[in-house]
Amino acid sequence: MRNFVIVVVFGLLTIGFFAGFSNFGIPRIEPSSPPPEAEQVDLGTMSVEELVAFGGRLFEGKGTCTLCHNPVGERAPLLDDISRVIEARLAEPGYEGEAGDIESYLRESMVDPSAYVVAGFGKAGTDDTVSPMPNVLTGSIGLSEAEATAVIAYLQASSGAEVTVEIAAEEVAEAESAQSEEVARAPLETPEEAVMEFVCGACHKVAGAEGEIGPDLTGIGAKRDRAYLRRAILDPNADIPEGFEPDMMPPDYGTQLYASELEMLVEYLASLE
Repeated sequence: MRNFVIVVVFGLLTIGFFAGFSNFGIPRIEPSSPPPEAEQVDLGTMSVEELVAFGGRLFEGKGTCTLCHNPVGERAPLLDDISRVIEARLAEPGYEGEAGDIESYLRESMVDPSAYVVAGFGKAGTDDTVSPMPNVLTGSIGLSEAEATAVIAYLQASSGAEVTVEIAAEEVAEAESAQSEEVARAPLETPEEAVMEFVCGACHKVAGAEGEIGPDLTGIGAKRDRAYLRRAILDPNADIPEGFEPDMMPPDYGTQLYASELEMLVEYLASLE
């Protein structure tokens, strides 16, 4: 009986120690700031220069364009000289779209990327007939028509072409309505939702997505521990997997993810064995 009491007391003390340590000894992980909110702008009064600048901020921010259109990972064509190559692309036999000039080509490439896929940048096994790029007006990117127009203005200006776009009155109304309804998003409830929201599948094989640019995550839990996985999300350049280059993954997921979402993703990835 005495031994039984000793075992019970020891067990309770052990449980109490680990419970206390987990609640008070391990620092809480909190996001450094809430997820970024949509920029409040008055599209109806913008000058061309302001529209181009706004488009540039969208290109590098909300639109996540630089995730693929960059010189590091060779995931998508560079756009520095886009205005000079469009005429040749429109004349190619493989072009199946309806664009007739720079502006309409850029818009079409954003909302119907598979209308023309630059050689070498299509989904694997499709012979460059299907683009891995999503429609930027839908899904996790979700640009408004006016925002897409601003990005087109930026691409025209940055590649040396005349800026021909105009923000239509209905686009202004749509953007203003969206801004007035902007509220803090609710936390995502499943890892699959997080993978979709933050476009992880564009680069990784994970949660049913077939990205081919980043490391395959389908069995990552058997190779990496939770500390590594958490660090890879928050500071992707801290450990570069062999065969991959730095600066290929956005460095700001720590400001986009809620703490609960971060831990949910870490647990999910750790379970993939």
